[in-house]
Amino acid sequence: MSPSHDAGASDPASNPGSADPNGLALMNKTGDVDVVILGAGINGAGLFRDLCAQGVSCLIVDKGDFGSGTSAAPSRLIHGGLKYLETGEFGLVAQSTLERNLLLKNAPHYVSPLPTVIPIFSWSKGIWAALRTLLGSTSAPRSRGAILIKIGLTIYDFYGSRHRVMPRHRLVGRRRALSDMPALTRSIVATGTYYDARISHPERLVLELITDGLAANALAAAANYTTLVSSSNGVLTFQSNDGGQSKDGGQSENGTVFSVRPKLVVNAAGPWIDDVNASLGAPSKIIGGTKGSHILLKHDELVRSLAGRMLYFEADDGRICLVYDYLGLALVGSTDIQADNPDTVRCEPQEIDYLLESVRALMPGMSFGRDQIVYAYSGIRPLPASDASVPGLISRDHSAPVVEPEGSRPFPIISLVGGKWTTFRGFAEEVADTILDRLGCRRKVTTRSMPIGGGKGFPTEPAARAAWLADARSASGVDERRLDQLLSRYGTKALPIARHQGRCDNEDRLPGASDYSGSEIDYIVRNEFVEHLADIVMRRTTLAIGGSLTMSDLKQIAAIAGRARSWDPQRMSDELDAAVAQLSDRNLMRL
Repeated sequence: MSPSHDAGASDPASNPGSADPNGLALMNKTGDVDVVILGAGINGAGLFRDLCAQGVSCLIVDKGDFGSGTSAAPSRLIHGGLKYLETGEFGLVAQSTLERNLLLKNAPHYVSPLPTVIPIFSWSKGIWAALRTLLGSTSAPRSRGAILIKIGLTIYDFYGSRHRVMPRHRLVGRRRALSDMPALTRSIVATGTYYDARISHPERLVLELITDGLAANALAAAANYTTLVSSSNGVLTFQSNDGGQSKDGGQSENGTVFSVRPKLVVNAAGPWIDDVNASLGAPSKIIGGTKGSHILLKHDELVRSLAGRMLYFEADDGRICLVYDYLGLALVGSTDIQADNPDTVRCEPQEIDYLLESVRALMPGMSFGRDQIVYAYSGIRPLPASDASVPGLISRDHSAPVVEPEGSRPFPIISLVGGKWTTFRGFAEEVADTILDRLGCRRKVTTRSMPIGGGKGFPTEPAARAAWLADARSASGVDERRLDQLLSRYGTKALPIARHQGRCDNEDRLPGASDYSGSEIDYIVRNEFVEHLADIVMRRTTLAIGGSLTMSDLKQIAAIAGRARSWDPQRMSDELDAAVAQLSDRNLMRL
């Protein structure tokens, strides 16, 4: 399960304790642990880091890869929740805007400001409908006019004033709006512009939260591709699926079995929460969910027109859609459909039609077609169970219900329900405080101003960046242009990657994606808990979602991973087949 290591190949800072990189050997030996977290998405990873920082012994486990479930399928926004004002969730907006501002400071290597433009099609529509929604109506406004949007943006600015790092909103009329963005439909009467933020690599942020936790606490452990096989008399038994993949892409049954006895269990399994609670002997029905799908288009004209801005707009049915530049592609999303099976979720043809038609109506002078799609993805938002008739009105707030010990289960179970990407740190802090109180411990440190992973020491000003690059060049011997590329990609974790000495050289580049080197991939395989080929191209890098991955690249990456992990020819073939099947079937990628 743990990464393989060659002399001089590992980075203790990112993968602490090379003899036991994920901490499992020590934990398996003692058998006792304060907290087990089931699910290593953003909520579970955020809580793991917080508990580790407090000195709590903690094990985090995921049946798949870290950050591979719902946390890998967001709109890639760090937003304050402007639309939650309509449903009166002012506390959630206050927390979200604060956490957004904190993330801009604590994770500047991945989180950056995003100017957002709202096309407005009337001056006064939606006011009475918005008041009805605020008072509890189950319907939302189908159109929001300039007056309503002005009020909302003013309130939004007020809530975002704590740790403010971005400008306030502004409204401009039709003539100015079309001058700024001529491709917009001429049926607008105005536009409003405000600032939120985007995250370039959410999957890596999840990984960095986990490695930060491991680095902070020698009593912590983490395991991906590990399944809970039994819960009996207070003992949880797990099996690691580290024996490769079956021909249908599933996990093989080979692997290490280990057991622990926790004082408390946290169920952070997202849309699988009810399933996990049932396996723990505490059946529940607390999770609902809606499906969100996104497509990425190779559309240079649209990207140029956006000029770094996001369009946040209403589709014809009143649902909110968005389009913005992500890695040089146009990311279009998202749908909001009630769904409850996260294992089979994918972007369906009717959803693609909906997204294309929505952006086509907004930018009528441009052409949009399926041939422009280079990648697609879907996920189930793990929302609280709800009978709301409009999916968009289901609360995005979070809660942490507790099931107390009973019978042969001596530990309580805390389920992490709802929440969203932006608020993970605040949610984790709330739950960690509850856990610390139950364990009779006190908080040692807050995570409020704690940098995440490569955000530590990240140079945000040009002069500081130049100084960092000069120092890194002296330390690594790599030219500054390449270091600048790595710094943008990994934050200050770029230095150990640049200094990595493996069988591949920094100048040995991938055939298609020439901005990635063989040495870089080798480092990732050896130091970042890689178990499968898909981990590398879908979560440790942006090769797949960025649309640059070729079949030649995939084979080269498989060869590098195979050498580092000692895969035999059959395992290599299985990994390639599984990655190609997933990328083509679920992500609509043409390799």
